[in-house]
Amino acid sequence: MAAIEIGRICVKTRGREAGRKCVIVDLIDDRYVLVTGPKDVSGVKRRRANIKHLEPTEYKIEIKPDASDEEVKKALEEAGLLEKMKEIMKIQI
Repeated sequence: MAAIEIGRICVKTRGREAGRKCVIVDLIDDRYVLVTGPKDVSGVKRRRANIKHLEPTEYKIEIKPDASDEEVKKALEEAGLLEKMKEIMKIQI
C-alpha cells in the first residue's frame, strides 16, 4: 500500500468529493492531512481531510510542504498526470 506523504495522489472515498483525485500538500497530525485538487483540475477544494477517507494511489509528485495550487498544478503537468487527475473514479463501498 502506498504511504500517506506529501505529494501523494489519493482518491477521496467519502463526502461530496468522493471518487475525485487529490494531492496531499501537508500533514496536519496522525489523523488529518491538507489536500487539494486543485479545484479547477479535479474539483477538490483545498481542505483538511481524514486519512481514513483517502485511498492512496501509486502516483506521487515532487512538491514542497504547503505548496500553492499553482505549484501543484505545475508539478502535475511536469509529471504528465494532469489528465489522469481529471478522471472521476467509481468508489466501491
